[in-house]
Amino acid sequence: MGPEVWYVSYGSNLCRDRLAAYLLGGRPPGARRSYVGARRKAMPVEDAAVDLPGRLYFAGASSVWGGGVAFYDHDTPGPTAARAYRITVEQFADVAAQEMFRVPEPGDPIEEVLLAGLVDGLVDGRHEVGPGHYETLIEVGRRDGLPMLTFTAPHGYDAVAHTPPAPAYRAMLAQGLRESRQWSEQRIASYLDERQPAH
Repeated sequence: MGPEVWYVSYGSNLCRDRLAAYLLGGRPPGARRSYVGARRKAMPVEDAAVDLPGRLYFAGASSVWGGGVAFYDHDTPGPTAARAYRITVEQFADVAAQEMFRVPEPGDPIEEVLLAGLVDGLVDGRHEVGPGHYETLIEVGRRDGLPMLTFTAPHGYDAVAHTPPAPAYRAMLAQGLRESRQWSEQRIASYLDERQPAH
């Protein structure tokens, strides 16, 4: 099966069905794009709700959803509600590749970085594989002896203009928070409202 990591999601992949499109293939509800899926088509063996110390924010303009997409700034105080999925290094690289509109394939640079750093971890807990929106890897902790990793943009919270997410994208985040935390609708709305710019 290959070495494993915890993929920590703070955006639409909080929703298990949305993550399934990256792992098994398909099109998430409300999205404008279909995905080929990972090379190893299997769902996570385990997942858990986790809290990250940094801040969630929305920026850019998504070609898949319209509106802003979620990013994570590890250096700006949060907290951020997240969900950790136990998957293989190969699957992690394949999710990241599809986030960047690449086809999953052997020799992916993210996969190579992770395989090289599994024992000692990422240098300073961070590695920029490229300039893309989701090509900056951050190690946010350890769980069951495995690294907990997320990806985000190289820019931070204060470096870009913030844009509100589209309703379909926000609905994916809400579903993920509902699934992983059993939060009330009011708590979910408050959490997301506090992290997106005013209209």
